[in-house]
Parts: sequence; C-alpha cells; structure tokens
Amino acid sequence: MVMRRLCLFLATWACAPVLIAEELGAMWGTAAEEARYYPIVNIPIPATVPMRPGGLEILPDGRLAVGTRRGDIYFIKGAFATPPQPEFHLFASGQDEIFSLAWRDGAMTATSFSEVLRIRDADGDGVADRYETLSNNWGYAEGHEFAFASKHDREGNIWVALGLSGSYESHNLFRGWAVKVTPDGAMIPVCSGLRSPAGVAANAEGAMFVIESQGPWNGCCSLKHLKPGGFLGHPASYNWYAYAGDVKEPVKPNSDSRLHIERSRVKELVPPAVRFPYIKMGRSLSGFRLDQTGGKFGPFAGQFFLGDYTLSILLRATTEQVNGVWQGACYPFREGLATGVMNVEFSPQGQLVAGGFTTNTQWPVRGAEPFALQRIDWNGITPFEVREINIRPDGFVVAFTLPVDAGFAADPASYEVSTYTHIYHAGYGSPEVDQTTPRVISAVPAADGLSVRLVLEKIEEGHIHDFDFSRLRSKAGAPLLHSKAYYTVNEIPGK
Repeated sequence: MVMRRLCLFLATWACAPVLIAEELGAMWGTAAEEARYYPIVNIPIPATVPMRPGGLEILPDGRLAVGTRRGDIYFIKGAFATPPQPEFHLFASGQDEIFSLAWRDGAMTATSFSEVLRIRDADGDGVADRYETLSNNWGYAEGHEFAFASKHDREGNIWVALGLSGSYESHNLFRGWAVKVTPDGAMIPVCSGLRSPAGVAANAEGAMFVIESQGPWNGCCSLKHLKPGGFLGHPASYNWYAYAGDVKEPVKPNSDSRLHIERSRVKELVPPAVRFPYIKMGRSLSGFRLDQTGGKFGPFAGQFFLGDYTLSILLRATTEQVNGVWQGACYPFREGLATGVMNVEFSPQGQLVAGGFTTNTQWPVRGAEPFALQRIDWNGITPFEVREINIRPDGFVVAFTLPVDAGFAADPASYEVSTYTHIYHAGYGSPEVDQTTPRVISAVPAADGLSVRLVLEKIEEGHIHDFDFSRLRSKAGAPLLHSKAYYTVNEIPGK
C-alpha cells in the first residue's frame, strides 16, 4: 500500500514524465562551482534505520526531528556537528506518510493524509505515549489525496493544503482547499483552488504560501498566497463551498484563457506570487523554508529556500506586495543533491538540511540515492549573485551580493530581458506563450555598486520577466555564479 501511494504521488505531484537527462540550462553553475561557497555534507543514516525523510523540524534542544514516509518520527542528535555524528532515536511510529512536522509547547504536531495529530511524551521516557487528533475534518479515500502543513503561525494555527482526488477532481470533503487548524482543534476553511500542493510556509511578513505543482490549470510550478476567501486557480474544489461557512463561491474561470485576463472576471482569483519556468527552474517543487538565520547562511536572509523533487536541486525565491497582491522572483541556488528533495529546514547554526527519497523504478530523479539526509553549509565566502529583484513603475531594481563593475552595470546592452506567460486552461501544463522582448532603456548603478536601477521599454502584466545577466561582471572581474532570474509581474506599482 505504501509503495502504491508513493507511485500515485509521484505520478500526480511531479510534472509530466520526460527524460531526466534534459539540461537545466546555462543559468545554473556547476555543482563544483557552487561547492566553493555552499558545500554539501552528508548526514549518515545507519543501515538499521528505515529512513525516507519527509517532514523536518528542529527541537528546542537543537536535535533534528525527521518524519518518514513509513510513518515514524526520529530524533537525531549530532546532525549539525562538523563532521556529523548522528545518533538516531525513534520517538514515535505507527502513523501514515509524514511530510510535515511542527514542535510547540512540548509536543510534536504531525500532519498526514487524513489528520493533524498532536504527539506527546507524557511520562518523559523519550518515547511518545499520547496521540491526540487535533482535526480530521476533511475527506480522505485514496493515495493522491496528500496533505502538507505549515509550522505554527503566530496564533498557533497549522495551515494544511489538501491535494485533489486523482489530480483532476475533488471527490472528498475539502479536497483542493487550504484549511487552518487551531490549537484547540477547530478547522477553518481558508481558500479553494489547489491541485497538488506540497510545502506550506510563511514569508517574513507572516503571509502564508503554498507550493503548487504543474498540471491542470497550472502552466508551471508556482508559489501561491493562501489568501483567506481566495480562489487559487483549479475549480474542481468548488463543490465544497456549501460547507465553507462565510466563504463565497466565485464564478468559474474560462479555460484556454490567460490568468491575468481571468482575474478581471473572477474577483477572488489569486495569481501565483512566483512562477517557476518549467525545467529551467524545477519540475516538482516540494518543501520550502524562510531563511531566518540572520546572515548565518550567507547574504540571503529573509528569502525562501525551496527543494525540487525531480531535479534534486534547491532554489531561492523572494516576495513583495504590490497593490495588495503578492509577487516576486525566483533564482537558482544549488544542484547536486543526492536524491529527490522532499523538505528543507534550517538548523540553529544556520545550516540548511535537505531530506528526501526516490524510487527510480517508478519516477526517476537526478539524484540516484534511494534516500538521504544532507546539510548545506555556508563556508563564509560570499558568491557573486543576484540577491533580489524588486519592481518599480517603469522597471526593476536588481540587487547583488557583491559590488558590480560600474562599466558593465551602466550599459543597457549588458542586460537581456524576455517575457512570456502560460495558457490558463484545464489541460496539463502549458508551453510558454505570448513572448515579448522589452528593451532596456537605461541602467543606473548605485554608488556602492550593490544594485542597478533598470528602466524597461514596457513591463508586461501577467508575464514572467526572464532576466539574463551573463554579461555582467563584479568589481573584481568575476561573472555571476548564476546569471538568470525570473520575476512574476502580477501588478505594476503606480508612479
């Protein structure tokens, strides 16, 4: 049964099958170059431990907690030592596939297909002995119907994203919805329109987001804002509005349209905050986490770090709110992970832990190991990277991690920009369509060389803006480690 569910999951949640040998593109640095700044450290897993990492959490005493596909929870001491000296302790077992863990007030909250469970060690012997269902107020009947959850929000709630039935339909209560589970176990419907979501996490401002996979009504993988009362794009879950209290049913979107066009018809439609161009920036994005290390992990504090299952890579994303709507950009970060990445978590020391698994007989991934726990450490050397892109009324501000050469930065010819969008339709995925190539009119570097103000001939609403910075050089003469970035324009700020 477990293997059957996994096969269904990979067929649904990962994107349509193509050969893994496809190139990621020139914007990615080689794994060897990335390792100069962010080496990968393996956390050994004993042969006696049946580890298929899913959910990750950090305990108050600094140990790493891992929820597994077979329903176990392990506490690991020594995972963050250099070199790692892990000691595995089985805390709980007997659950379903665990892809989300959160610790609060002396208890572990684990989310699986059918429930949010609070688990305690009441007698203090290190082994769980009290299991309390906080909520199971949604339907569950088959292996496509995964559930992914957040950490506790500021009020102690857990946000749960519920996958559809069979990827295309919603046969069971609230499938395709995001719901909120309160500390006392009440379940509150939040928004509809999900298809096959994965990770759930809050940004620096506390807004909650979910990763959505490419598929029907989703031209590519994307980061979506879980806006209360919103509709996130896939209409199969409309049949549960009658049970959603004050959440009102929107009109249905037209197929074979464009998402920014349908927003004018469907007022509740929440556009993806960040879209990840297919293959170039992932094929089946998974768990993600906000960098709250205060600079311990390098120059990207306050940004999301995301895993991708199929391509065994890590990416970055930034978000900003424009005219009340979230949008932002994505950037390459690290390739060369050992297996399919299911989840990530930051350690107290500022390391990024990545865990996951694969079954190459059913859904091949780039990383060939059957399962792995790995740690990405920052060695203190800052790479020359695009740190962040922010929109302006007539263009963008591009910030860098190190000063850029003023001559290259001030030359509009140093920048190539193209734009495209996707077909918003009931079909699976979408090609890139409606391409444009807006001209960069001017480029003005800041006095410190850490940013450049770009003015474009035109900003295309509803389009991904695809930036190529390969001609730029740092003040020291080095090229960017990754020369590509992608900004999703949902709104253009007023002047």
